Amino acid sequence: MTVIALDAMGGDRAPQAVVEGAIAAARNGIEVALVGDEAVLTPLLTRFGGAPSGLRIVHAADAIEMGEHAALEARTRHDSSIYVGVQLVKTGEAEAFVSAGNTGAVFAIALLSLGRLRGIERPALGVLLPLPNGPALLLDGGANAEVRLTHLAQFAHLGVAYMRAVMGVAEPTVGLLNIGEEPTKGTHLAIEVHAVLATSGLRFIGNVEGRDVFAHRADVVVTDGFTGNVVLKTAEGVIDVLFGELRHLASGSLRDRLGAWLLRPSLRAIADRSDYRRYGAVPLLGIDGAVFVAHGRSDARAIESAVRTAATAIERGMLPALAESTTHLRTGATEA
Repeated sequence: MTVIALDAMGGDRAPQAVVEGAIAAARNGIEVALVGDEAVLTPLLTRFGGAPSGLRIVHAADAIEMGEHAALEARTRHDSSIYVGVQLVKTGEAEAFVSAGNTGAVFAIALLSLGRLRGIERPALGVLLPLPNGPALLLDGGANAEVRLTHLAQFAHLGVAYMRAVMGVAEPTVGLLNIGEEPTKGTHLAIEVHAVLATSGLRFIGNVEGRDVFAHRADVVVTDGFTGNVVLKTAEGVIDVLFGELRHLASGSLRDRLGAWLLRPSLRAIADRSDYRRYGAVPLLGIDGAVFVAHGRSDARAIESAVRTAATAIERGMLPALAESTTHLRTGATEA
């Protein structure tokens, strides 16, 4: 049975939403190790009817808050829920760790405790985009604000391996996010990366622009973490504004209300497809272990999805696939 360690103290709605999500995941057959302050978690479990079979508490007395310095806390806070959860993966007591807490702390602790896959210089956040004709993977989603040529090339290999093994895409295509489609567009780094990916043996389709990301021009979209995070947050904002305007129109004239009523099933389907809670968490690819980061505002539904996403990735052989994808990459690389 796959065991998922879950940070009970991380996220804007923790611990209550995390406990609710953990209970739902356990009731659906996933073993969950709920990591956090036992004195806080036990009454919550009692309130929700007690811990179901397959759910247990692993005590962690401390919690790293969202605004705290990630690198410093990673080295000193060994009683934190993030540190204890990652250690469960390191010792083999859990197959994966999921947290909606401080992303920087998750990244730093995972890197220090588990290390990198051989041949990988920088791990990346691989964010699944829920698109109408199937998900696409964007990486890096925010782990590395500055990157080198080798980092981006490695991201492409990691992304292809994940999409093939976990999402079942037989031959994933790869696109490099840029300001134009021509190979000579963009920064000097972008031009160099284009040349490397073109001879990488991957199904590289060339540069893709921002508008192409959500048109699913490529199954894997490669970029630096700064740009990737801006793209993701911009998309979230556009979706929020769009549906906010639709809700406003639906409260207007009789004609507007009637139109909204007729469109409601279609709009609800679109909202469900674009909901970040559909996958719940994104993998930290390149770490020598399975670590997933959930959205900071995750509710119980998102937490349950995050646990299920992690369990599915393990069951479909994510870790062996990632390790195999890096065997030919340069080894002995050092951090930039």
